[in-house]
Amino acid sequence: MKKYGFGVDIGGTTCKLGLFETSGNLLEKWEIPTDTSNEGENILSDIAKSLNEKMAEQIIQKDDIEGIGIGLPGPVRSDGVVPMCVNLGWKNRNVAKEMESLMDGIKVKAANDANVAALGEMWQGGGRGSKNLVMVTLGTGVGGGIIIDGEIMPGSNGAGGEIGHITVNPHETDACNCGRRGCLEQYASATGIVRIARQHLAKEHESSLLEELGEISAKAVFDVYKDGDKTAEAIVDEFAQILGNALSNLACVLDPEVFVIGGGVSKAGKPLLDAVEKYYRQAAFSSCNFIRFALASLGNDAGMYGCVKLILG
Repeated sequence: MKKYGFGVDIGGTTCKLGLFETSGNLLEKWEIPTDTSNEGENILSDIAKSLNEKMAEQIIQKDDIEGIGIGLPGPVRSDGVVPMCVNLGWKNRNVAKEMESLMDGIKVKAANDANVAALGEMWQGGGRGSKNLVMVTLGTGVGGGIIIDGEIMPGSNGAGGEIGHITVNPHETDACNCGRRGCLEQYASATGIVRIARQHLAKEHESSLLEELGEISAKAVFDVYKDGDKTAEAIVDEFAQILGNALSNLACVLDPEVFVIGGGVSKAGKPLLDAVEKYYRQAAFSSCNFIRFALASLGNDAGMYGCVKLILG
């Protein structure tokens, strides 16, 4: 095993780059803008330029680099092809092969950003010590990553782990951002929690601290929930029941060792974890009732860690 590896997490606005020791130690991280002009033509060359500059600065030779892992905001097939990446303007690109050419033959692997975040949490984060896990990211939407026997499960079209679009309410009348109705994302994301909150506030007769706020947010809901606000308790209860039941269904298929909960909403911490786990335990198949729950611990760096783990195998 060579001494160093690079993790590259490409987003629609910035690219996060990290220089790691292959033991898992993050030595340095930095960002460069994501140039999405001209259908993202310059993105990979910009990254290659930045990595080469870092190697020169740190006096690191090509032979010292185990490889470069890349996380992308879209599906990535097992053969490395990105069928479409709307945020970057890409269609049918083999990112790994292109990057290898730009980096003079250094090994490159690419995968979906949510999947590499899950891999990072398995390697050095909240799922450390496990080989089978499901990561759930609760942010503006609901994302996920599935790791089986230490390997990402991308699926045949690179869409494995899109748990935010499991149908949890076939009677929903409002559309999800994906165009379907009743998706988990409509209830368990930050925006979904706000949506549930507004519905409760519109029908509740009991006064709530939430009514005194100028703007409702998922954070505000959990803040007043911790203070014992009854309306917030009802909101969190509905959210937790929907998410807990959805995870119990996933467990029947995947049987992971751990569910790792991340994303901005997870900053609510143990109260969120306890609420979701309560409903999971009630709904879970008996053989899956001992799966543990953990909070993600690597934050925005999870993707970079996972990218390095991707090249280590």
